Amino acid sequence: MLQTMSTAFIRTLREDPADAEVASHRLLVRAAYVRRTAPGIYTWLPLGLAVLRKIEGIIRDEMNRIGAQEVHFAALQPAEPYKDSHRWDEYGPTLFRLKDRKDGDYLLAPTHEEMFTLLAKDLLSSYKDLPTALYQIQTKYRDEARPRAGIIRGRQFIMKDSYSFDIDDDGLEASYQRHRAAYERIFTRLGLEYVPVNAMAGAMGGSRSEEFLHPSPVGEDTFVRSVGGYAANAEAVITPVPDPVDASEVPPALVVDTPDCPTIDALVDLLNTEHPRADRPWSAADTLKNIVVTLTWPDGTKELLVVGLPGDREVDIKRLEAAVSPAEVAMAEEGDFAGHPELVRGYIGPTAVGPNAPSRRVETGEDGREVLVGSVRYLLDPRVVDGTSWVAGANAPGQHVLHLVRGRDFEADGTIEAAEVRAGDPAPDGSGPLEIARGIELGHIFTLGRKYSDALGFTVLDENGKARTVTMGSYGIGVSRVMAALAEVNCDEHGLAWPIQVAPYQVQVLATGKDEEVFSTAASLAAELDLAGLEVLYDDRRKVSAGVKFADSELLGVPFTVIVGRDLAQAGTVEIRDRRSGERRSVPVETAVAEIRSTVAAALEAAPTGEGL
Repeated sequence: MLQTMSTAFIRTLREDPADAEVASHRLLVRAAYVRRTAPGIYTWLPLGLAVLRKIEGIIRDEMNRIGAQEVHFAALQPAEPYKDSHRWDEYGPTLFRLKDRKDGDYLLAPTHEEMFTLLAKDLLSSYKDLPTALYQIQTKYRDEARPRAGIIRGRQFIMKDSYSFDIDDDGLEASYQRHRAAYERIFTRLGLEYVPVNAMAGAMGGSRSEEFLHPSPVGEDTFVRSVGGYAANAEAVITPVPDPVDASEVPPALVVDTPDCPTIDALVDLLNTEHPRADRPWSAADTLKNIVVTLTWPDGTKELLVVGLPGDREVDIKRLEAAVSPAEVAMAEEGDFAGHPELVRGYIGPTAVGPNAPSRRVETGEDGREVLVGSVRYLLDPRVVDGTSWVAGANAPGQHVLHLVRGRDFEADGTIEAAEVRAGDPAPDGSGPLEIARGIELGHIFTLGRKYSDALGFTVLDENGKARTVTMGSYGIGVSRVMAALAEVNCDEHGLAWPIQVAPYQVQVLATGKDEEVFSTAASLAAELDLAGLEVLYDDRRKVSAGVKFADSELLGVPFTVIVGRDLAQAGTVEIRDRRSGERRSVPVETAVAEIRSTVAAALEAAPTGEGL
């Protein structure tokens, strides 16, 4: 149906919203695609919904193509299934929890693994029912601590999530690969560059996961890739572990005075002045930095943790959070050190923590399990291998220890991937040095295995009549985030510039000037294009200047604009503008409809199809 600007629910803004940080946020608000309701919560306006529905249409095409069937769950869910899977607690404060009038626990679903599992359990009973794949496109809710960048990271967002159900791991692998190929076709059809990267499963669980990232400087995800083909989210990078070192010739540990050296830089300067090495200068890489953090577990329990890493590396909080999930991480503050006199701030060394602490002992808990008490848990960067020699705090103000050797002088409770990944670090698979980039997460796929089917008792009878636990996969696409990524890459200083496969309209007709013939001709062209099956927005506003109409047109980003103005009377022509390429051409008004139809058809034909992937 032909839409006119005079009746459209479109009110553009000339100024950027005050809280806008990135182009997609600024332009989607200014061009009347979305409006902010609260931090991280947005109302979708007609233009925004039109783009969203086209993105959803491409997703549905490809999901249906692999045999997945669409369902739709309620956003409001009972707590019991999430308690059974332990995610009621594991999600921590990210989960929106609420109670009904009968004091029953409910939540606004952040994702729907439990509900898909229970639905399949209710309706599937035999191996003959498998494989099965179900999906939905639905609003999700997560109480993000730092919602930002408009619809890139919100507390309410639209997601496609699908789930595969198979009798065995071979079936799961086949389902995983079908979904993976579907995702590649989806992002190709949308015209978005994407990089599949290894990722962490997090609260979702499962043994394997990949993210599909769109490279973008405004993305929140840091990822790495090598020229040899390795690619991973920075949180999932596994540090290549060096071989142990022969420390037989390393001198005994030596405590030295290091007054006023609470920082690595100050320590290195003093060592090179007061205790110079014979072979080379001391550097930050020779020091063992020990960072104290507080972990808050889902049940509210707090734990101090000391992380040891080479002094030339910084802790990457996101990598640390991924390593200790589902605990939340914060840097230890003054009050956290109360009761731990062995932790001397600025001079913490490994001999006071972990298995090295003199006060550590084994006790039997109320549940009969043995637990270690009396010291703070100590985890080391994987590079700190047996035989390596370090300078570390001596656990006394103004003192450090030289020649402290791992395996000879101290041990740890284990290793942890918490150090920053840097450009030039070796790829874990040996495929070359790593490059660092940023990206927007478009999708995430998981091999869940039997985590949820075990927790919720989902079995089917196999060919021998025996109960078999079903194995599952989970596959998500952030639909609203995809739209933000498209806006980021399809814009310029004037506004949006949508690719035709997702644009809210294919053609915008502008009547400029005050001549009645201009408006009658523009109305006739718009009506003919509408009858021909094109999606048309007609700017019929009579009291709006041509300059404002042009500005609005460029802001809205419709692929093709037909301008009916002064050239109509002078030359009997109208102008066709391509928003994306900037190309302009004049055509006789008599052939304008045919020209525009041909132009739109050619653009649709040129749109990527994803075939061959």
